[in-house]
Amino acid sequence: MNETLQRKLETLPDGPGVYLWKDEAGEVVYVGKAKNLRSRVRSYFASDHADSPKNQLLLRRIADVDTIVVPDELASLLLENNLIKEYLPRFNVRLKDDKSYPSIAVTLGEPFPRVFATRRLDIPGARYFGPYTDVGDMRRTLTLVRRMFTVRSCRDDIPVERRERPCLDLHIGRCKAPCVGWQGMADYRGMIDEVTGFLEGHTADLKSQIREMMARASDAEDYERARDLRDTIKWLAQVETPSTVQVIGTGDADVIGYARDGDDAVGVLVRVRDGSVVGREHRFLENVEGEADDDVLSTFLVGHYVAAEGRARRVVLPFAACDVDAIALALPASRFQVPQRGVAARWLALAEQNARHLLESLRMESFDTGERSEDPVYALGRELGLSVVPRTFICVDISTNQGRDTVGSLVTFEAGRPRKSEYRKFKITGPGQQDDFAAIHEVLTRYFTRRLADEKPMPDLVVIDGGKGQLSSAQAAMTALGLEAVPLASLAKRDEEIFVPGRDTPIRLPRRSDALRLLQRARDEAHRFGVTFNRQRRTARTVTSALLDIPGVGAERRRVLLQTFGSLAGVQAATPADIAALPGFSTRLAERILEHVKG
Repeated sequence: MNETLQRKLETLPDGPGVYLWKDEAGEVVYVGKAKNLRSRVRSYFASDHADSPKNQLLLRRIADVDTIVVPDELASLLLENNLIKEYLPRFNVRLKDDKSYPSIAVTLGEPFPRVFATRRLDIPGARYFGPYTDVGDMRRTLTLVRRMFTVRSCRDDIPVERRERPCLDLHIGRCKAPCVGWQGMADYRGMIDEVTGFLEGHTADLKSQIREMMARASDAEDYERARDLRDTIKWLAQVETPSTVQVIGTGDADVIGYARDGDDAVGVLVRVRDGSVVGREHRFLENVEGEADDDVLSTFLVGHYVAAEGRARRVVLPFAACDVDAIALALPASRFQVPQRGVAARWLALAEQNARHLLESLRMESFDTGERSEDPVYALGRELGLSVVPRTFICVDISTNQGRDTVGSLVTFEAGRPRKSEYRKFKITGPGQQDDFAAIHEVLTRYFTRRLADEKPMPDLVVIDGGKGQLSSAQAAMTALGLEAVPLASLAKRDEEIFVPGRDTPIRLPRRSDALRLLQRARDEAHRFGVTFNRQRRTARTVTSALLDIPGVGAERRRVLLQTFGSLAGVQAATPADIAALPGFSTRLAERILEHVKG
């Protein structure tokens, strides 16, 4: 720490504000907010702060700090968001631009607004609907807007610019010619209000109006017009079908879904109106590694949701954001909740499902086609028909010696590679000592019970070494724990067949398949790990048995012998003086021990 930085740390204020860490070149590398600038900024140099590689790298880059004092926590929250957008610091969580998806813009800043598709999000006074991940849905929506509403298609600066005569749109009923003054601003803006209501998902009134218009056209024997209106109702149903996933309860809500994988995360805003899902927006976030989930969720809410148009009063969150109280001050009309059950919990489950799907799509797109085809993890997910790429999966094996020393082994693979710190071994204590099926049940029950208690994430896939019987036993254990959603598979040794629940016939992959080779590698690793543990138990039991019958050698002296010499062979190779030197042993006892073990 240089002298300038040291002096600044000594004179920091105690109130709320924003701090900007800078490197030696003066570039802003991190922006943060604080309820108390003095304690927060100084905490970076505490011994327990550098708990991640990212934090350690940040500390090495820090050369200076600037602070901005603000009146309250809400002001610091909003200022932090603006500064992150301005400086794009390397170490901050950032919203990705998402420029690849178009939106529908309504240029409300113009006297006579236009409605069109765009990828720009900086049109003054415009309101945006989207982004649309399905461009076909967007085009159908625009087609319906232009059939039902007389929205102008020209780019004229009305009313500054005036035409001498209207264009063809007037003659085909697509426009009322505001360009020549034949439609007033009040009438046009009233029609635009109906357009924005339709884009928000309020379509019931619109359909009623179309049916009335169709009935009048039919009574007037204008059958061509009636036919067009009938087709419009069909188009309206087609536009609603992709976005209205299902009707869940009643009422309006904005539901926030969240998913995270490594350095990437996604926040999803699902709009529920009258109990129906009528729209979905999302933003990807990057550089989130080492950040807490509640911090990342707060970034999404401040960076996207606070500025969103057409918010509902009810906001459903997956968990409490770290600054939810300050965000609530920015949105005084909104009511935040984290549901545990009921209709809101079902809305939330749908939003989180969308978030997981979008994140998987992002991860898939981060590899080019050649890399994806060669990656065995993606190949495994595709071959097993999994909805989530099995980046983390476990493999379980049972090892026994004629019904004795039965053990279970569990190995973990991440990104197709073993993660040995997550390996686990189990001494089978129940009926599983004589029964492989019961042993599988015991291993999974003990492993996942502990994982649930510690609130650790579930693996993307559970692989069992065995056939249908072992798979059924594993399925029963997972069902008993309420983990039916975790995918299961078993790999049978004889023909390398893969069994999955709900499928009568096994999956047979080519011998050179990358997915099969990954499963075989995990199965072989679990077998090796289990056999090693089984041999250790058998050896310990044999050594203990050989020392059991020596007069004067009890449990404590046996423990000392094994700790000192490591094995029965080590005891046999020792001299009487070596043994007699141990605490609690004499030369006479040492001779008796050697006489006994050498037989």
